[in-house]
Amino acid sequence: MMGGCCSGWGLFGGVVGWLVGLVIVGAVIWFVFWLVRHSADASPAAPSSGHTEGETVISPKEALQLRYVRGEITREQYLTMLKDLE
Repeated sequence: MMGGCCSGWGLFGGVVGWLVGLVIVGAVIWFVFWLVRHSADASPAAPSSGHTEGETVISPKEALQLRYVRGEITREQYLTMLKDLE
């Protein structure tokens, strides 16, 4: 009859159990840090300048050019909107 804590695995079973526990604790700690970091990134607070740090601010004409280049608007629409901006 076998008894004891390791069920016949001896020292190896104890080390494996200890490592598995360590990995689980590490995963929980990593998840908590990841959750805090991503919730801070998604916070609605914005700087007073109206844009976030690292965000590129483009002019309305540049935005219009990008829409035209992407094919979102036709040439006629582009020219009409460009006149409106001038």
